[in-house]
This record gives sequence, C-alpha cells and structure tokens, in this order.
Amino acid sequence: MDQELAGRTALITGASRGIGAATARTLAGAGVSRFLLHYGSYREGAEGVAAAVRAGGARADLLPADLTTSDGIRSLIAQFRALETPVDLLINNAGSLVRRARLAEYTEELYEQVLNLNVKSVWFLTQAVAPGMIERGSGVIVNVSSIAARNGGGPGATVYAAAKAMVSTITKGLAKELAPKGIRVNAVSPGTVDNHFHETFSTRQMLETVIAQTPAGTLGTNEEVADTILFLCTHGARYIHGQTIEINGGMFMV
Repeated sequence: MDQELAGRTALITGASRGIGAATARTLAGAGVSRFLLHYGSYREGAEGVAAAVRAGGARADLLPADLTTSDGIRSLIAQFRALETPVDLLINNAGSLVRRARLAEYTEELYEQVLNLNVKSVWFLTQAVAPGMIERGSGVIVNVSSIAARNGGGPGATVYAAAKAMVSTITKGLAKELAPKGIRVNAVSPGTVDNHFHETFSTRQMLETVIAQTPAGTLGTNEEVADTILFLCTHGARYIHGQTIEINGGMFMV
C-alpha cells in the first residue's frame, strides 16, 4: 500500500484533529500529494496537520468554514471551486453532537446545526466534487458515520444518531448512482474513539463503561479508523461499494 496513492488529491473535512487529522497523515504516508484541509474553528490544529503533510512533500491548502450553517457550507464549496483543483479522494469526516440535549431541551437551532454539519455538508460537498470525478471516470468518496446510527446513540444524542444513519443511507444511494461512473462510495462507522470528541461529550465514567462492555477491551483510536479509510481509498477495495464498515472493537455485537 506504500505510495499507492501517489499523485492523488484529497479533500478532508474536519481535518484539524481527531479522525480527520489522522486520515490526512495516513493518506500522506500513502503518497497523496495534495490536501484540501477543511476546519471549523481550530485553525492551530489545521495548521499543524498541514505542516505534517507538507513535511512529507505534499501540498496543503486550508479551507475554514462553519458547517453548522448553510452559509458555512456554501463558503466551503465556494473555496473548493475557487481552487479549481480536481479531487480524487473526498473524505466527509466533519461531524459532531454540537451538544448533548434530550427531547425536552432540544431547540430548532440545535437541530438545524446538527443536521447541517453531519448531513447537509456531506450531500452538497459531494454534489460539488462529484462532477469532476465523473468527468475523469474515477474517484473515491468515504463518509464517516457512527455506531450511533445503529444503536440510537447515548443520552442526548438521538438527533446526532439519526443524522449519522442518514449518512449511512446516503452512502448506499450515492454508491448506486455513482458506481457506473467509476466512483466508489463507502463509509466507516467508528465506535467510541479515544479522542477530542469524547473528551468533549463523554465523562470518564461513561468511557470506562464502554471499555468494560467492548469485547476488545479498549476504546478505538483515530489511527485505526484512518487505516480503514486508507484501505477504502486503495485498489484493494476496488469492488467494495455502498458499505458502512463498522470499527468498534466488537461493541456492535454486544
């Protein structure tokens, strides 16, 4: 797999930390030569990721945008188009709970933020990138779903879980539409990953409970998810279409 992706260009959303940052570094190690790195608010992290891939010889452009808003989604698409850069690999990674809130606490504003960030951005960024892939007759799209799409999520995460279920379904629908054009669309579905997301939204007690229930006995890592994304981008995954790959140490079996 070393350097298999030499010369390719990757657009990664949510690339300033976590799974997105790990994916950028992993794809750089496989030879990707140019990165379009989206970030929301953590510019320092995005600059660090850009520096890391540049150190390996790749080019990197930073694309700031708040994807919880429609204006932010349009801004990201406008920045992408202004670069006039063909994208070979699209990694729709950006996503978040925004905040935990149960039914009685949930506002329309929060609902819209969660759906914009986790679903609308995936759909419309893909709509913007796909024509270039269709023109060239090749491309790979990997969406990031979540185990929450399968189990409904934890306390206060119901709408987030529903959004991630939409991502998994969109993956199947787009795979059917784009496979005849030479484009593969798949998704990864992480379980509980030991990263900033859960530092923000989970207590240590919650995480210890997950560890105790997980057959592998550990939380996941950003790199484990990134390695699966890398595989889906390679020739080895050439006949995989419309799948959501579960990465959870066996937790989905419990």
